[in-house]
Amino acid sequence: MLYPDQECTIAALKSNFMKTILITGATSGIGKATAELLARQGNRIIICGRRKEVLEAVKTELSKYTEIFSLSFDVRNLDEVESAITSLPENWKEIDVLINNAGNAHGLDPLSAGKTDDWDSMIDGNVKGLLYVSKMIIPAMKTKNLGHVINISSVAARQTYSNGVVYCATKKAVDVISEGMRLELTEFGIKVTNIQPGAVETDFSMVRFKGDGEKAATVYAGYEALKAEDIADAIAYCINAPKHVTISDMTIYPSAQSEPRTIYRK
Repeated sequence: MLYPDQECTIAALKSNFMKTILITGATSGIGKATAELLARQGNRIIICGRRKEVLEAVKTELSKYTEIFSLSFDVRNLDEVESAITSLPENWKEIDVLINNAGNAHGLDPLSAGKTDDWDSMIDGNVKGLLYVSKMIIPAMKTKNLGHVINISSVAARQTYSNGVVYCATKKAVDVISEGMRLELTEFGIKVTNIQPGAVETDFSMVRFKGDGEKAATVYAGYEALKAEDIADAIAYCINAPKHVTISDMTIYPSAQSEPRTIYRK
């Protein structure tokens, strides 16, 4: 039980440490789980996504915890990114943490049989989209000499696997971009964190297999995959670390996975 003076102290601490956090791909999976956890911790959250109806439903759901603002845009479209972020009201423009979570995997084909539309979607979303959003947010962080950029990569960046060459390449690019950001931004007091999740049970495989539920289910059969909430916990840990501490890189596997291509199933 907390006494009134203790409650006041905790409220003051929450106020002092409250951050404004922008999350891309916040309508499902890791993005949504992260938005919920960080909202419950008392941060102000800007949730971003393409599906406006879903975005508004998530906003309503999370508004019981804290202030939520929603922006509907496609990270792959530079004009939409610029228009949406520029449209933020003045009291939402000072972003403390950017979480580049939006991304996708399309198809699982050998390079020789790959679909160029799938390649474009992955390159535009996983690489160019991350760059577009970052370019809009980072200058203000540099001006105030404070901020945190968190990029969601994948263990696919650590080891290329057959039939996933382009996806692996895009996630390797996220690793390289994160390293470059760290080199450019550390002097401005901006932290950069690169997170590489292993197998996480979300809509990821449903998207990759274009809605084939049976095929998607086989990806997570015979073992306990990570949950979106597990990655959200890791992201929150990085954000809440002391000011002098930067978690630069974090790789997270389910216990049954030893490397990107090897999962021990029962």
